[in-house]
Formats: sequence, structure tokens, C-alpha cells
Amino acid sequence: MQSRTGFPLLAGMFLFLAGSTEVTGSEVRHLGGSLQLFLDDWLVESSDNVRRVLHRPERREAAIRVDRPWEDIYMYNPVVIKDGHRYRMWYRAKYLARPFLTAYAESLDGIHWVKPNLGLIEFDGSRNNNIIWPIAGADGRSFSVFKDENPDAPTDARYKAITNLNEITESGKRRAVIYGLASPDGLRWRHLHKEPMLKALEEDPQFDSHNIALWDPVRRHYAIYARGWYRKGLPPPGSERVGRTADTVTMKLPSGESREMTHIRDIRRYVSKDFANWSPQEYIGLGGAPMEHLYKNSATPYYRDPGLLLMFPKRFLPTRKADPDWEHIGLSDIVFMFSRDGLNFDRRYMEAFLRPGRDPLAWHERSIHVGTGLVPTGEREMSLYFIEHGKTARMSIRRGVLRVDGLASLRAPYSGGTVLTRPLTFSGSRLVLNYSTSAAGRVRVEVQDETGAPLPGFGMEDCPEIYGDEIERIVAWRTGSDLTSLAGRTVRLRIEMKDADLFSLRFR
Repeated sequence: MQSRTGFPLLAGMFLFLAGSTEVTGSEVRHLGGSLQLFLDDWLVESSDNVRRVLHRPERREAAIRVDRPWEDIYMYNPVVIKDGHRYRMWYRAKYLARPFLTAYAESLDGIHWVKPNLGLIEFDGSRNNNIIWPIAGADGRSFSVFKDENPDAPTDARYKAITNLNEITESGKRRAVIYGLASPDGLRWRHLHKEPMLKALEEDPQFDSHNIALWDPVRRHYAIYARGWYRKGLPPPGSERVGRTADTVTMKLPSGESREMTHIRDIRRYVSKDFANWSPQEYIGLGGAPMEHLYKNSATPYYRDPGLLLMFPKRFLPTRKADPDWEHIGLSDIVFMFSRDGLNFDRRYMEAFLRPGRDPLAWHERSIHVGTGLVPTGEREMSLYFIEHGKTARMSIRRGVLRVDGLASLRAPYSGGTVLTRPLTFSGSRLVLNYSTSAAGRVRVEVQDETGAPLPGFGMEDCPEIYGDEIERIVAWRTGSDLTSLAGRTVRLRIEMKDADLFSLRFR
């Protein structure tokens, strides 16, 4: 719930599952010392009287407002990274007139931002601005930056980006293309190649979104997550669109036959080992979730678990209209999904991750979207940055705040509940929990052998009650917290909870 000004009154949350759940199969999970978030049942074999809760970010201060002559009400597509001691943001500053402009801001805390005078790009006869793109003779509709952590990346290409344009094909049709860019410092950019890295298929031509590029350190490849148009089958080359509704298009095929096809904003992926040669497009998997229009995917590797890829797509409702005086039809909000392999995404949370809110200016088709980047902004919090009140005079890039690891939690009520993990192995000597209880609540942990028998000294009765609200609480039993003797051995954890949330665990 938030005030009319957009500032938080309370953080929102909603529930996904409750009661008793059980997952078949008991394959051993080899954790090592990796962080384990409770977004799904990857680590959970069964639970009783525990439900999964998805948490919404709290709206905080406006990080960036439209206050420069080279900025307009389409100030979209922020990308934020924590780069050493600085927080860095790239955002599209101007869209209403060509060329499209990308600008830069920075901060020492992720809260207070400045727009430095960089002296790089001329605007209205002056270089006294924070514009970083386009350079002379170039253009770019949207700009997606990442710091390339590939150890083989040259120093003059330590920062990479992609930008998209529309070109005209030999047949006279418009087709979107994506160019690759490189920079030694994130400010001074050059084209990596004379030709586009990617060309959209003529029969699936759209890249008109904030397409995201990144380096995946676990799978050791680059990936681009781009806007797509068709989910259920592409029309054959040479087809012509002759009709369109909100969710379908009618295509005239080369044979003269007409065919109605699913038409939906969606997300496709390309991968590359060298940021030059890319795989054919493939649409991401959504696990059988209901089809919805998704774009501006905001793909973001989780900074505490690089193997976990998060997305905060804009969900678009093309036939709804809240304000009868608004020019266009459509509404949007933000949803959350995640992937453990970079291609197949879990959309179990169908409810909104970020709602438009109480302000009527948020209830239109382009009012809200989340930028790329989820960064730590304190010992207990992490922040993402989102567009609010787009296409209005109150347009801003606002900060949203979550607890560290606080995207989702396992929650038990006052009456209590239990969670049993799958068999697992670990390395390290301590079990660390990220948890929260009420004053009357508690968490206790039992370590079992792989058959489910409590290990001597690590039973539930040996674990004193844990209560409070901590990001990193070392679990101790009456004999202490040292688990060195169990490292590498197959064990299970049985976790007892009362009026408590469990966000994550790890061994270290």
C-alpha cells in the first residue's frame, strides 16, 4: 500500500501456496557453500502448514527526475550496476525526437544520484551534459549496458552494450536489428562491428523494447534476451499481415491461404561465446503458465547467486483502459519470474510483483516498468529501479527496496509448520539462515541422516529457539555451531517454524 505521492506506507506481499505440500523424488542436492533462496521447491521435499509468500518492493525516493533540456517524458530503460564503490546508471533520456539519447548518472549509496557533466556529446551547441550516446553517425533506440566479467574480455571492451534500430529489408519491409557496442569505462563507446550482430526474422520482426545483454559466468556464455512477437509458430517467409487483434494476427501465406496466428509480446534468447556469433533465436520456456503479453524483460543475474537469473517483465493488458481520457488503450504492471538454467523460467507467481498503485497517473499502458539491475544498498536491503508515471509530467525513475534475499519466503503461521529438505551435501562448517519471526515466533533446525533419523547432538530438542530478524544467523545446537564433521556427508534438514519467515540458507 502506498500514498498518493507514491511513497510507501507498508510493503505489500501475497501468498502462493499453503497447507501441506510434497514433492516426489529425493535426488541429492549438492549445495557446496552456495546460497539457497526459497523461490521454489528445488531444495524442499515436503512441507506442512507452510506457505510460500512473494514480497513486493517498497516504493522509496525518486532517484532520477526529468530536469534537463535533453530529457523528456519517455525517460525509460534504466540499467544500474554496483561498480566498485560507485553505483552507475544508464538511462534513455530522450525519445520524442531523433536522435534518441542515452544519459548517465552515478551515486555513492544508490540513493542520492548526480548527473555529471561529462563533456562527451554535443546537445544544442554545448557538451555540458551527461549524455553518452549516440556518437556521431550512430543511433540507438534503447541502450542496455553490462560490465563484462568474462576473464577473456579485453580491457578496452570491459563494458559492453547493445542497441537496436529499425532497418528496411530488400523486400521493403521494416526489420529490427541489434548492434554490439564496447567501452573501456562505460562512458566512451564504439561499435564492435560494422554490421548488426542480430537481425530479426522478417516474419518475427520486433526488437522495439529494452533488450538485455549479459555475461553468464556459470554457463560461460553471453546472452541476449530480446522482445519477440509470436509464441505459437512463426509464419513462413514471404507471409503478409492482413489483419490484427489484441492477441492474434491474420497472415496471408505465400500460397494465398489465410491463417490466424497467436500474436503476443514475448521473450526470446540468443547466446554467444564471443559476443559476435549468436545462436538462432529460441523463445524462453514458461513452464505451461498462462500466456500473457510480456516485454521489457529486465533480465538480471542475482548478485548473491550468479546461477540464478531473475526477470521482472512488464505485463501488458492490451484491451483494458482505466482512464477514459487517456489517449491509448492498455494497462501494465510488473511480474516476477526466475530461471536456474537461463532458458526455462518459473512463472509460478502469477500475481503482480509491482502494482500501479493508488495514483491515477500510473493506470495507463506505459506507466511502469522495471530496469535492469538488483543491487545491494545496505547490509539488510537491496534495490531495483523502475519507471513511474511514464509519459506524464511526473515521470521519474524511482527506487524500490527489498530485504536481502527477500523476493520470496517460506512462512509458517502461529500454529507452526515444518519444512523437510531433500537429501543434500554441503561444504563449510556453519549453517546460516536469513529469517524473521514475531516476538512470539521461532525457528529451530534438526539435522538428519539421509533416512530421516536425527543425528546425535543435532536433533530438534538440541536446537535452542531462534527468534528475531536477521540476514545472517548462525544456527547453534547445545553442543555448538560447528558442522565440520558432517561436511560432504548426505544429510537432510528439518526446519520447524512458528509465526516466522525463512528467506534463504547457506553453509559456509
